[in-house]
Amino acid sequence: MPRSSLRVFAIATAALVSVAPAGGRSARSMPPAVPPGIAADQPKCWFGACFQYVAGTQYATNTGASVTTDVERPEVDTADVNAHSLQELAVMTSDRAFIVEIGWTIDQGLNGDTAPHLFVYHWVDNGETCYNGCGFVSTSSTRPGIRLAPNTSARLAIRYFSGNWWLSYNGSWIGYFPGSLWNNAYTQANEVQAFGEVSSTTTPTCTDMGNGRPGSDPASSSFSGFQLFGSTASPNWSVTQTSPSQYTSGNTTGTSFHLGGQGSGTC
Repeated sequence: MPRSSLRVFAIATAALVSVAPAGGRSARSMPPAVPPGIAADQPKCWFGACFQYVAGTQYATNTGASVTTDVERPEVDTADVNAHSLQELAVMTSDRAFIVEIGWTIDQGLNGDTAPHLFVYHWVDNGETCYNGCGFVSTSSTRPGIRLAPNTSARLAIRYFSGNWWLSYNGSWIGYFPGSLWNNAYTQANEVQAFGEVSSTTTPTCTDMGNGRPGSDPASSSFSGFQLFGSTASPNWSVTQTSPSQYTSGNTTGTSFHLGGQGSGTC
């Protein structure tokens, strides 16, 4: 089992082919859809919903990454069945066809409440799978889907080890996605991302990102302590946002950044 922590975030540019989930998420819940490009005030609408992002990205060959993020309880529009707000780490191939993700989400359709919950996810050949299942092997009492305490921090990690993609939460390796899910063709990543994501049926939306504070606010939510594994590159984020009039970044360094916003206002 790997002993280091990892973190990454993924953006998919290719047209995605949706596959029926084999369990692990409600049919109402939107996948943690990796964004296909960053442009000012241009949220991406696909999978039956619209997605808005603040994302830190690094292109570098690696076998994983790690990062610390704040666990928040953003306000989410409970009248919108497609609404969620999340923060995650993801790693992916250069064509963004293979992706592994770990993070927390507030998603009433998935979890039945408006509290933050741990989740894992993966993509195979540009196809969506399901939350917290679809081949994931749990090895710890800390299981995907558990409720998390807001106003805390979490160390997220992803690492390729002994033929599988392992995921870690707060220093505990909680399980892995077997390499066989990708026909053992996914052995290294070429891109890492950490990001906040807001999903809604239409935009603008009142759903918060992070703790609702803009990224320029020192008290806003953050990612920090970014590390790469199995890479010759030094950690160095490039941070972008799809909807800077709603959700912004700030306080950016090569290994950290802040993010968040209140959307269109109070729900």
